[in-house]
Amino acid sequence: MGHTGPVPRPDPEDLAPNAARFAGFADFYDAVRPRPPDDLGALLSTYCGVAAPDVVDLGSGSGLSSRWASGWAGSVVGVEPGVEMRAVAERSATGSVRFVGGFAHATGLSPDSADVVTAVQALHWMEPVATLAEVARLLRPGGVFAAVDCDWPPTVGAADLERAWSEGRRRLAVLEARLAGGASGADLRSPVGADRSDVETVTDSDPQHGRPLARGVTSWSKSTHLHRMIASGHFSWCHELALHRTEPGDADRFVGLYRSQGDYQTLRDEGLDEEQLGVTALGDAARSALGRGPVPFLFTYRVRVGLVPG
Repeated sequence: MGHTGPVPRPDPEDLAPNAARFAGFADFYDAVRPRPPDDLGALLSTYCGVAAPDVVDLGSGSGLSSRWASGWAGSVVGVEPGVEMRAVAERSATGSVRFVGGFAHATGLSPDSADVVTAVQALHWMEPVATLAEVARLLRPGGVFAAVDCDWPPTVGAADLERAWSEGRRRLAVLEARLAGGASGADLRSPVGADRSDVETVTDSDPQHGRPLARGVTSWSKSTHLHRMIASGHFSWCHELALHRTEPGDADRFVGLYRSQGDYQTLRDEGLDEEQLGVTALGDAARSALGRGPVPFLFTYRVRVGLVPG
């Protein structure tokens, strides 16, 4: 299966800042984030040839993705390093779902224990070499790995609102770059002006790509997930696809999705206010575009799939 021999494994403490980035707002995160597309579960079951597969969900967070998987899986084990996130997940756990503490590259689970391994909105926070080796160790012959990522923002058919999201995200990128560079006080809070040009390449589908992140956080580009999966040698076949999910939403949820991002929460924790973080402008745009709602929110998911040899 391509996972024999020694594999470099980073010290879990090196990735502790990544888990800490999502501390302090687990309930809020769980309330506003979308579920992956239902069609994906049936597709993964078909790929691995098991009607009700055993699933390991890496970076399971508040349990949202594990609860989704329980709708089509025989069993689900969510692996999550964040204590608060895991506590929220455990409150809604059913008989077929359980949660364990651990990092994606060091789950502590038995080898050959899964038909499907998922990482939903999570692989970009995981050290890829050791994580993909752990995925291969966990998967049974013929098993399938799916890295599932959601584009931001949801498509709502309002160009001004979607543009306001992108503008706000670039503002956050500038502010976090300042924080990562050691800025504080007035230097951190000064108006975002010419330095905004440094983040013109920030995209909504891969917002951390090429960005300096604060507080020791490390991220790996979503856009190169598939390349790394292929290069790892663990998979006999890899493929990328796009799926959609529609959920109802309103202005509050649109802004809530913005607030559920790790960079916003990091900067809010530094004392920056809603206007400085672009929330005031985004809220005005959302109320103008969406009215009282609800309206359909179209979420686009990019899924990178890898199958291990049977």
